[in-house]
Amino acid sequence: MSRTRLAMLAALTLVAGASGTALAAVPHGSGGLAAAPCTVDYKVLNQWDSGFTASVTVTNNGSAKSSWSLKWAYAGNQKVTSGWSAKITQSGQNVTASNESYNGTLATGSSVSFGFNGTYSGTNAVPSTFTLDGVTCNADGGTPTDPGTPTDPGTPSGKVDNPFVGAKGYVNPEWSAHAAAEPGGSRVANQSTAVWLDRIAAIQGVNGGMGLRDHLDEALKQKGSGELVIQLVIYDLPGRDCSALASNGELGPTEIDKYKTQYIDPIASILSDPKYAGLRIATVIEPDSLPNLVTNAGGTAGSTDACATMKANGNYEKGVSYALDKLGAIPNVYNYIDAGHHAWLGWDSNLDPSVQEFYKTATSNGASVNDVTGFIVNTANYSATKEPNFKITDTVNGQTVRQSKWVDWNQYVDEQSYAQALRNKLVAAGFNSTIGMLIDTSRNGWGGSARPTGPGPQTSVDDYVNGGRIDRRIHAGNWCNQSGAGLGERPTAAPAAGIDAYVWVKPPGESDGASSAIDNDEGKGFDRMCDPTYGGNARNGNNPTGALPNAPLAGHWFSAQFRQLMQNAYPPLS
Repeated sequence: MSRTRLAMLAALTLVAGASGTALAAVPHGSGGLAAAPCTVDYKVLNQWDSGFTASVTVTNNGSAKSSWSLKWAYAGNQKVTSGWSAKITQSGQNVTASNESYNGTLATGSSVSFGFNGTYSGTNAVPSTFTLDGVTCNADGGTPTDPGTPTDPGTPSGKVDNPFVGAKGYVNPEWSAHAAAEPGGSRVANQSTAVWLDRIAAIQGVNGGMGLRDHLDEALKQKGSGELVIQLVIYDLPGRDCSALASNGELGPTEIDKYKTQYIDPIASILSDPKYAGLRIATVIEPDSLPNLVTNAGGTAGSTDACATMKANGNYEKGVSYALDKLGAIPNVYNYIDAGHHAWLGWDSNLDPSVQEFYKTATSNGASVNDVTGFIVNTANYSATKEPNFKITDTVNGQTVRQSKWVDWNQYVDEQSYAQALRNKLVAAGFNSTIGMLIDTSRNGWGGSARPTGPGPQTSVDDYVNGGRIDRRIHAGNWCNQSGAGLGERPTAAPAAGIDAYVWVKPPGESDGASSAIDNDEGKGFDRMCDPTYGGNARNGNNPTGALPNAPLAGHWFSAQFRQLMQNAYPPLS
């Protein structure tokens, strides 16, 4: 609600209180105060030599509306280049912003916000007149300050190179409460973890839980006068997770329009609210999606019909591009695209095609490389950040480490070397040289009594690797609720060259999937890779799964797993 509207209501309340009678606003021309039919708050959030970002909040003081259209005219040569939370068109100096499908309802006294980027030269004057459905509004216009200067302490002056540097991490109160309730859990309950928006309902909150605005409001409280970064996982593509069942989603393979209008658009609308302009919002864009198109969509042992369908219809690419475009246009949002992990894409035959896929998706359907802050590896996985006891160039009896069964001719043995090499390839392919990498270290510590203290014996290359590797999984393709895993490096900003941060994207203690079939209304199927009795498939070399028993549905709290992760944490918990 605008300052004008609040002042008017306050004045009317005082008058009514004095007379004991509820009074209506007096019409113009009769000597009293009248409510404007609508008010518009137009603010320039950020301005530089040739461009600017603006937000507009419209408050409807008239009859309720089921759709709306706001118009204004620029006095100069401003041009709108992209927008969010409204359909914006421009003809000459005249601009029209109309509602999206999800925000057309505008009740009496309610407001709606949208934003856009634009270009200009000379003076970037605020428009003097706005009309809502043909009726002139009273505009509460904000005047831009000097280029690059925030209009208030909560307004960013532009994206920073690394949003994690100098910023606190958001502590999710819901996850923190689960962690603190476990014996010894208070040791990690104050760590920053990501918020997963894994279905449309999660935007408003599921079963009385916190919704997106609730988390952002809490983030503002935690922020105080400093900087804070909150991590959001964008995870609801059509035909989601085509190579597994445990994390299947609610949208069918063809429901790309629903993904755009009922999922991404509402998220963009909330994130673009000027109220949250002072937060740094890091998004993890659609885990596993683009890597699946590279390796599991045809012609390989791990291919599935579902992945082939998603490659053919292009909806993974369309969805990711749309998310990058809409979210990347918001000045304080930092997009990180999921890039699998070293034991998925680290082979020569997978890595270069993956880079090509990432670039294609980031430069199509309205997206550009400027919408990409970086990439994330090892999301919700268990690959070690660094393997300290062997390196890819080691040899044993004339055989290289690459020839061991564990490494299996991969070019990389851990996530950090993979992330740094991938970054170099991405920049060479056309991504900005400022991109940074994230590594999810929430469950890749592999400490405890089973952690090797040095290299394995040199009796064979397999003995050498297996005896020294800290990743104790049966096979590097195992991903579900892994037995023996531990918490990894705590969230840390800029830990190594090219690495923006170690992060806990997968909240420790949240299950990867159920050990057996469980009926549910979340769209989550039963994947045998979560069944400890299953003998495996082509993607894990037909090995046992190494999964913990008695696991609940994906995303649900798994107490036994959390306790194991604390017990095997590395660095150890004090």
